[in-house]
Amino acid sequence: MTNTASRPAAVETLNPTDLIAGLAVNGRAAQRTLASLTSTARANALMLAAKHIRADAAQIIAANAQDREAAAANDLSDAMLNRLTLDEASLEAVCAGVEAVAKLPDPVGEIIDETEPPSGLKLSRVRVPIGLIGIIYESRPNVTADTAALCVRSGNAVLLRGGSEAVHSNRAIHAAFTRGLAEGGVEPEVVQLLPTQDREAVGAMLKAAGLIDMIIPRGGRSLVERVQNDARVPVLAHLDGICHTYIHAAADPDMAQRIAVNAKMRRTSICGATETLLIDATFPAAPQVIAALLDTGCELRGDARVAALDPRIVPASANDWDTEHLDAVLSVAMVDGLDEALAHIARHSSDHTDAIITEDDAAAGAFFTQVDSAIVMHNASTQFADGAQFGLGAEIGIATGRLHARGPVALEGLTTYKWLVRGSGQARP
Repeated sequence: MTNTASRPAAVETLNPTDLIAGLAVNGRAAQRTLASLTSTARANALMLAAKHIRADAAQIIAANAQDREAAAANDLSDAMLNRLTLDEASLEAVCAGVEAVAKLPDPVGEIIDETEPPSGLKLSRVRVPIGLIGIIYESRPNVTADTAALCVRSGNAVLLRGGSEAVHSNRAIHAAFTRGLAEGGVEPEVVQLLPTQDREAVGAMLKAAGLIDMIIPRGGRSLVERVQNDARVPVLAHLDGICHTYIHAAADPDMAQRIAVNAKMRRTSICGATETLLIDATFPAAPQVIAALLDTGCELRGDARVAALDPRIVPASANDWDTEHLDAVLSVAMVDGLDEALAHIARHSSDHTDAIITEDDAAAGAFFTQVDSAIVMHNASTQFADGAQFGLGAEIGIATGRLHARGPVALEGLTTYKWLVRGSGQARP
């Protein structure tokens, strides 16, 4: 078993296409071996990976300091520096996250359903790993361990390409993680980290159809757009989190205020934060909700009817309805009833998460039926849009497409299925 993290210089001399092909071939071979291991063996290897990350904490934090020093010299934003930073507490959280994944129920081998047609054949659909997954991500070095753990637990190999701003941190975490895998009897090639930051290597990953089975981008809009535009490999991703909260005419005023403030202001930088608030024109407590949001320090950009409620409101531009602010900024519109709210969401939602606040079950039912986002909520904050809150444990991302997985993608979303057909000598007439 050879750990590719120990030999970046050798493979960096290859052209990007050959480099990705070689890594993919090694990863696919290692995945076949991984898939044959028991669930207990995969879980044990992850526990050992967490142990090695803890043992290497000083080296990992020192590597992270290199990255942070370079990032500061390159004028990386405070938000990006915050995402990049590792300390003893955050690294312990990484280890705890890997251990939590190890303890999650294993989806591999689960029987989805069983049928017996008139032929007498016994048919079953069984969950299996997808294969080799490519993950392209920015800033956060914890993603190296988080995504590797999810892939190993679900029987997949993974090819990781982290951002250049976290290169030293990613390599240090990867080296510790794969030593743990090796101690647990798992080939280190199951988790490979690209040994180069050459952008052409990303292009080679995106074109590696037949070698890489699925690409998952985790990062900003420009990264996700590039992946979606250039990939010849299936992509699991969301582009924006333009999430809506609609306060219906029959909403409870106290609940509406509490949820609206939480949905926007709990954490403004996450993809599940509400970016547009729609308020029914006949909802009686609109001024109170508006005042509560403004009093938290949120900038409100409203249409003409909303702006008339408070002089602190900034007039909204046409672009605001299609903007993921990721900040203490909220677009607010007044709508004339449920149909107008549904029409606004259909025009502007990114199909991530949309919510209705109402005590009218019929209105909630219509909202559930007609809003076709990955996550649709009733009387709850959009900030709940994450795998841990759904009981799925760690997640690899949010999917807003219409392929095999939507919403928070955790272990089950990293599997596909195959048909098992058991006969007793049948020949087709």
